[in-house]
Amino acid sequence: MVVEAWDERYARGVIALWNEEAVRDGYKELDADSFNRIFTGNPYFDPGAAFVWLDGRDVAGFACGCTGDDLPLGDKAGYITCIVLRQGHATAANYRSLLDALEARFAELGKTQADVLFFNPMQLPWYIPDTPGHEHNNAPGVPVGSGLHRFLLDEGYAERAVEQAMYLELSGFAPPEDIRLKETAASEQGYAVGVFASGEVGGIAEMLDGLGNPLWTEEIARCAAEGTPVVYAAKDGLAAGFAGPVIRQPNGWGYFAGIGVHPDHEGHGLGTLLFFKLCEAFRAIGTPYMSLYTGSANPAARIYEKAGFRTVKHFAVMRKELFK
Repeated sequence: MVVEAWDERYARGVIALWNEEAVRDGYKELDADSFNRIFTGNPYFDPGAAFVWLDGRDVAGFACGCTGDDLPLGDKAGYITCIVLRQGHATAANYRSLLDALEARFAELGKTQADVLFFNPMQLPWYIPDTPGHEHNNAPGVPVGSGLHRFLLDEGYAERAVEQAMYLELSGFAPPEDIRLKETAASEQGYAVGVFASGEVGGIAEMLDGLGNPLWTEEIARCAAEGTPVVYAAKDGLAAGFAGPVIRQPNGWGYFAGIGVHPDHEGHGLGTLLFFKLCEAFRAIGTPYMSLYTGSANPAARIYEKAGFRTVKHFAVMRKELFK
């Protein structure tokens, strides 16, 4: 029984392991194409940060991480993507062997911390419980209560936040009357909220700069440039906030990057209006469902609950300092 560095000949065994074990924690099954897309074909895949744990010739464990100086926190953080072990082999010692290999690679690359969080570009899709195969595109951390979650806690990884995954089936969605009243009040203050055609709203770059979220800046600016629908709040023709983008994925999922309201325009109920307008926009294009995650202490969760979302899963965002 030994930990081996990555080699492409292990791919079939890793896929079989994943489909036997990782699915127990709700992750979506892999095939050769999706394994390549998520792992080995990912621009951030590092063969030096991928390992298998062999029981004879059998792949009984797989660990993968990634780094990138251009990623958020990438100058100092290595990202743990997954550690999977076959039942019967999922001991603390075996987890530790794979974790030690990942941490050693991060240290070799000059990283000072190991993180499990949503900035990881290797996105792991998972099934939403108690739905007809509905799925979310990315796990923002370690599933709470999983074997890996318990192991990382024992290994000194701090639980920095808990993300709650929330879900709404859209067929019966309708904004309540008080949302219409909020919209009327916002209109009386000069705000318009809705999906605007390209060129109808200015100041998008300035709005994004004020929000200070580099992921939103990149994605929403690209949507504006490409004409992808986004819900905006606008005043005097200038963007004051956004929600979206409005993209229905092939699997029926309503993609959601986030909601942001520029600090100069807070206090007018725009965040709530933006989100309800987004739900309406998704329903209008025949989107069956939406799912998202938010911090368990984030006040925005109340907006989602008001829209009918329910919490379906929890993920832990975790970190360990590698050098003290």
